[in-house]
Amino acid sequence: MTKQKATTRTRVRHTAQYRAEALGLAERVGIKSAAQQLGLHESQLYTWRKKAEQQANKSEAEQRYTEENARLKRQLAEKEEELAILKKAAAYFAKNQK
Repeated sequence: MTKQKATTRTRVRHTAQYRAEALGLAERVGIKSAAQQLGLHESQLYTWRKKAEQQANKSEAEQRYTEENARLKRQLAEKEEELAILKKAAAYFAKNQK
């Protein structure tokens, strides 16, 4: 019985800039060719592309939510102003009916 020595690989962490440049290259020359040129697995580029698309969609969604939130705040301020005017008018008419 022989013992096999466990091989440990260190995981390489690529910077966001490297990933963006790699995806740009993949867009120009194709995933397979870019992976070969960069010494990466194709699946790694596909994963990076998927995450970048998800981040872009998330950013768009956040922008829509921010715009909707601002619109609702303006609408709420208008309604509060209208309510304050109605309260003053009701108090005025209640005082004058006595």
